[in-house]
Amino acid sequence: MLVSVSSVDEIVADCLAVRVRLIGRAVTGLYDRALDGHGLTIAQVNLLAALGKVGPCPPSTLGDVLQLERSTVSRNLNLLLRRGWVEAVSSDAKGVREVALTRAGRAKVESVMPEWRRAQREAAELLGSPGVSAVHEIAAGIGYAPDV
Repeated sequence: MLVSVSSVDEIVADCLAVRVRLIGRAVTGLYDRALDGHGLTIAQVNLLAALGKVGPCPPSTLGDVLQLERSTVSRNLNLLLRRGWVEAVSSDAKGVREVALTRAGRAKVESVMPEWRRAQREAAELLGSPGVSAVHEIAAGIGYAPDV
């Protein structure tokens, strides 16, 4: 069955999903390029920051806070554990039960702040003031809770 040209045109012209993904990749790229010299991605910095805010917790809690899939949390936590920025404070035969930000992890977060702030300014310029406000409002509406 052929898809009508009007359906293709409608998707190309109006699809919110593709636009949100494009914006997400552009903004993520700004941060990742800024943080490249630190050996971290923005996803990993946000994981460290969430862990610093929440305190020692199971990895699943970090996934809930950042709305990440279990495999994404696990992959990033393993890297952060190997680098000594996160420690397993309890584990069993099934794996890590609870993780905590280490002193080195807190220092790492502090060390990226100049580059993070630069990327933050660039992202705000890209999105514009109404875009920044919209991002905060939408994120709050779908459950991002930075004050956990």
